[in-house]
Amino acid sequence: MADHGGDIGLEAFRSDVAAWLGANFPPALKGKAALASAEISYADPHLAAWRKAIGAKGWATPTWPAQYGGGGLSPLEARTLAQEMARIGAFNPLMFGMGVTMIGPTILDYGTEAQKARHIPPIVRGDVQWCVGYSEPNAGSDLASLQMRCEDAGDHYVINGQKTWTSGAQYSDWCGALVRTDFAAKKHDGISFMLIDMRQDAIDPRPIALIAGASPFCETFFTDARAEKDGLLGELNGGWTVGKRLLQHERASQTGASSGGRAAPLQDIAKRYVGVDDQGRLADSDLRTRLTQHLMDAKVHGLTLARIVAESKGASGATNTASILKNSATHVAQTRAELSLEIFGCQGLGWDGDDFTRDEIETVRGWLGGKAMSIYGGSFEIQNNIISKRILGLPETTAST
Repeated sequence: MADHGGDIGLEAFRSDVAAWLGANFPPALKGKAALASAEISYADPHLAAWRKAIGAKGWATPTWPAQYGGGGLSPLEARTLAQEMARIGAFNPLMFGMGVTMIGPTILDYGTEAQKARHIPPIVRGDVQWCVGYSEPNAGSDLASLQMRCEDAGDHYVINGQKTWTSGAQYSDWCGALVRTDFAAKKHDGISFMLIDMRQDAIDPRPIALIAGASPFCETFFTDARAEKDGLLGELNGGWTVGKRLLQHERASQTGASSGGRAAPLQDIAKRYVGVDDQGRLADSDLRTRLTQHLMDAKVHGLTLARIVAESKGASGATNTASILKNSATHVAQTRAELSLEIFGCQGLGWDGDDFTRDEIETVRGWLGGKAMSIYGGSFEIQNNIISKRILGLPETTAST
């Protein structure tokens, strides 16, 4: 987008953003970002209208190229947009979608012009749902051991095997998957990244139940599934590089950068449930200390995120610093969940029923579901390894394979 001519131009842009949000964001959705993370559904007419409006504007992907339907905004303009959305309790309805957070950025990195023209506009508009096929029953943290077979059948590829933890596979139109295309090569060298149409009988996604209730996870079976030749993203047998890049984008998306429509401040919730002393302070001094530490950690995380974004200037995209932010975001989110249950007291035991509010029930289920943050997108320990080796330059201490 054109230069706005300094602070005056940016403030004019801010005014335009505020006016557009006022005309297009449904007030009924204020502070309800959780709707966007639910199972894909257009049953809520307000959410459907908001998805359509922001998708058409390109502001669900504000810095993506305008030629593919993105917002074409500068990083500073995108930050201004995020600030204005947060100010009114608005949120990005596509912020949890894998098309926006993972697949789309990776196609922009490695895709041909034809692949970008075909896949990016529907992602920007929110017209398609994507899932990611990485983990397998015998290839979790050691992802390079994956065995899902992809064979060249002349005018297309044939895929056989199984993926697990494929979030949203039962709703998805497309899957970005790592497959093995050369079984004779070293395990990192025989992998390719394939874009696969999920709308075929040869693919069978089966939901996996979780303790937290509704689950996004599936085990997904491919039996002579078809992928077109133009579904190969990047080089044949070069998928490991593409796959690592996608994981960087995933970790960057989990850092809290897109947390529009935030919940009420935890200190306000604590005062309401625990009470205050005669000086207006939280009555429980030990809880007050731990809550203060949590708020400091959350502030430090936000400042670190802002610094890294500013230093990158949007030029290089996700980097190894995403591992720092991913672990920091995990710590902040899980600590908030633990403190919330403690603050609720007996009301933090609710699973359903009229004795508990909706927020109390959702907090309990969120606490359970949030335990997975330490695992998905690369486990906490794997991120620490990346930080130690690629950022701090510490020596390799594990045996090579």
